[in-house]
Amino acid sequence: MAITIIIIFCILLLIAYVFDLTSAKTKIPSVILLLLLGWVVRQLTDWFDIQHPDFSPMLPVLGTIGLILIVLEGSLELEFNKSKFGMIRKSFFGAFVPMIALAFLLALAFMHFGQFRFKDSLINAIPFCVISSAIAIPSVINLASHNKEFVIYESSFSDILGVLFFNFLLLNETIGTASFAHFALELFIVAIGSLLATIGISLLLSKIEHHVKYVPIILLVILIYAVSKFYHLPGLVFILLFGLSVGNLKELKKIKWVEKFKPDELNKEVKRFKEIIIEGAFLVRALFFLLFGYLIETSEVLNPDTFLWALGIVFFIFFFRSIQLKLSKIPLNPLLFVAPRGLITILLFISIEQRHAISFVNRSLIIQVIILTTLLVMLGLMTNRAKTNE
Repeated sequence: MAITIIIIFCILLLIAYVFDLTSAKTKIPSVILLLLLGWVVRQLTDWFDIQHPDFSPMLPVLGTIGLILIVLEGSLELEFNKSKFGMIRKSFFGAFVPMIALAFLLALAFMHFGQFRFKDSLINAIPFCVISSAIAIPSVINLASHNKEFVIYESSFSDILGVLFFNFLLLNETIGTASFAHFALELFIVAIGSLLATIGISLLLSKIEHHVKYVPIILLVILIYAVSKFYHLPGLVFILLFGLSVGNLKELKKIKWVEKFKPDELNKEVKRFKEIIIEGAFLVRALFFLLFGYLIETSEVLNPDTFLWALGIVFFIFFFRSIQLKLSKIPLNPLLFVAPRGLITILLFISIEQRHAISFVNRSLIIQVIILTTLLVMLGLMTNRAKTNE
C-alpha cells in the first residue's frame, strides 16, 4: 500500500511539473489543470471504491507553508532601489484600494440580502478581495519585465494586506483608537524582529560550512512565521522584509556594517538559496492545489444557488481593477484579468470561526470564484498573445 501511494504521488507531481512547463506555451494556468487532475483522481478513487484517509486537515498546513514560500520567492526576486519606488507605490495602492472598495461593497451586499452583522459580513468578504500570488506570479512569467514586476509586488502586497486586514478584524471585538495603536505596535515589533532575523540568518548563510545549510534556514523562517502567528503578529510582513533584505544585498553594500557579511560572497549563497525556495514553492503549491481539487465535490462547482453571487463578485473584482489600473495610468492589457483568487482565499475562508460565518459564503461560492477568476486569467493571457502575434 505504501509503495502504491509513493508511485501515485510521484506520477501526480511529475504531471504537475509538465503542467508548469507547458503553461507558458498554452497560457493555461497550471492551477486549473492541477485542480482538474485532483478532481479526476477523486472520481477514480470513488469509482473503484478505494479507501482513503481524510486529507482535509492537511490543506491549511500545506497552504500556510506554500504561502510562506511563495511570498519569500516573490520578495527575493524583487529589486528594491529608488528607481522602483514608483512601481512599489502603484502596486501597493493597486492592491489596497480595490481590496477595501470590494470588501465594503460585498459586506454591504451581505448585510442587505442576509441581514447579517456588518463585522461578520466584512470578515466573510475579505477572502474574495485578495489576489492569489500563488497563481498570479507563475501566470505572468512570460510577460514584459515591468508587467511581471508589477504583478509580483501587487500580489505579494495583496496577500499581506488581506491577511493583516482579516486578522485585525478577527482579533478585535471592537474597532477603535486602541486597536489601531496596538496594530501599529505589532508592525513595529515585526519590523525590528525582521531586521534582527535577517542579520542572524545572513550570518548563518555566510558562516555555515556544513553540506546541509539551506534546509535549517528555511525551517527557521517558517518557525519565526509560526511563532509570530502564535502571538498574533503579522508574520507575512517579516517574510516580505526578510526576502527584500536578503535579495537586495548589493543595494545595502553602501552601509558600512553590511560589509562585515562579505555581500559579494553572500550573494552567491543567496542565489542558491533562492533556487531551493523556487523548487520548494513549486512542490508545495502543486500538492496544495492537487489536494484542494481532490476535495472538491462536483455539486459544489455546479451549485446554481451560488453561481449568480459568484458572477457578481467576479464582475466587481475586475470593475474595481479596471478603475485602479486607469488611475495608475497602467494599460489594461494584459494586466486587467491578472487578478485570480486562490490559495489565500481558501486559507482565509477555512479560518473563519463558526460564530462569524454567514450562510452566503460557503465552499461552493469560494470554488466558483476561484475557477472563474483563474479562467479569466487564462483568457486574458491568450488574448494578449493573439494581439502580440497579429
